[in-house]
Amino acid sequence: MIQLHLDGGDKRALRILCLGSHSDDIEIGCGGTVLRLAEQFPGSVFHWVVFSAEGVRSAEARRAADLFVGRDRLEGPALKTFRDGFLPFLGAELKDIFEDLKKNVSPDLILTHYREDAHQDHRLVCELTWNTFRNHLILEYEIPKYDGDLGRPNVFVPLEREVCQKKVRYLMEAFQSQRSKHWFQEETFLGLMRLRGMECNAPSGYAEAFYGRKIAL
Repeated sequence: MIQLHLDGGDKRALRILCLGSHSDDIEIGCGGTVLRLAEQFPGSVFHWVVFSAEGVRSAEARRAADLFVGRDRLEGPALKTFRDGFLPFLGAELKDIFEDLKKNVSPDLILTHYREDAHQDHRLVCELTWNTFRNHLILEYEIPKYDGDLGRPNVFVPLEREVCQKKVRYLMEAFQSQRSKHWFQEETFLGLMRLRGMECNAPSGYAEAFYGRKIAL
């Protein structure tokens, strides 16, 4: 397996743009990677954007961003109030937000949704990510769900078991409104990371996985 290092051997600060349709998407899809990057590059800035976060979901999104990144390194979170499940019908308004992002942020890394995700909101955010940022490193994260849309990712971030446990603990702590859902369980998130860790032969046995569709070396 080919291994690449984002930092090129130094510890410079990174600008990382995290995009999520809903208030728990970033944390579920790439929370472990965010925790690792925050530790590995302490001077980095995380630009955090959530497109559907109303009411209690807004408070949960703020709490989670603080837990995963910390306020001193967090740009945002920018929380929008688009209706859950209706993002494709509001595409022009979302496009305007992406255009504003492009004017103000030039990230080293963008973490966004998987292009073939079964949730229509997720697919649109991914499409607009690629339409807007044409010369950036973009990794698409995955989210387990009832639809069974998990694919075959090609980029892996090995994670220490302690990082995975912290990710799951933060998810359970921050998103109380989701804990009644049958899939929102510690075993779900740890199980997926264990599977991806097996696929990339991670030393700890755990990893998060992404889709890297276009990467220049």
